[in-house]
Amino acid sequence: MIDVLVADDEKPALDELAHLLRLDARIGEVLTATSGAEALRILSQRAVRIAFLDIHMPGLLGTDLARSLLALAAPPAVVFVTADEARAVEAFELRATDYLLKPVRVARLRQAVDRVIDVGEVDRADDETLPVTIGSTVRFVRRSDVRWVQAQGDYSRLHTADGGHLVRIPISELETRWADVGFLRIHRSTLVRSAAVTEARLSGAEPAVVVDAAVLPVSRRLIPAVRDALLRVEGAP
Repeated sequence: MIDVLVADDEKPALDELAHLLRLDARIGEVLTATSGAEALRILSQRAVRIAFLDIHMPGLLGTDLARSLLALAAPPAVVFVTADEARAVEAFELRATDYLLKPVRVARLRQAVDRVIDVGEVDRADDETLPVTIGSTVRFVRRSDVRWVQAQGDYSRLHTADGGHLVRIPISELETRWADVGFLRIHRSTLVRSAAVTEARLSGAEPAVVVDAAVLPVSRRLIPAVRDALLRVEGAP
């Protein structure tokens, strides 16, 4: 059972979200606040696992509140709940776990709770998140969920267990940013998480590695580096 807080200055929206959360058997106490200042006061005295924050509240905005929460010894995971799609990038910079658009659907709300629980012992401060758009919804993909990356011009497609997600970041930038956390360039168009490779076929006419069900070609000039990197992973404790 996890305790949560909901902050929204619109009482009907506050009551509806609190009601939906209480339908989830994993949720314990649901605390509520009608302003950012009230939410900050509650959270400075009481720890919760998740804070569901409206962005546009009088006085202290939800984004300002999230920024303040980072100073707490044990800050809650933050999920923004808003009708404003334009603040997704700012939410990403604040390391929000998720970003829900109003009106909130039950399935989507449960997915946000799933994401917090799935993080488990992963340190959110060390796990980069990237905002992606799926239809009219903005959600966040964690680097720890990415299995491999495919270049698509100035964009990159992040492949996770639940599908591919397009971000406007070139693969060369992701290679630089993620090299120290186990991502390996195997081809000009492909970056893989070394630990996700289940099979390496580095000899023969068509060198490749296997990640999940995907067979990914390996550039011949990169074979020595790929082999060395995979051997290091295999030999790791």
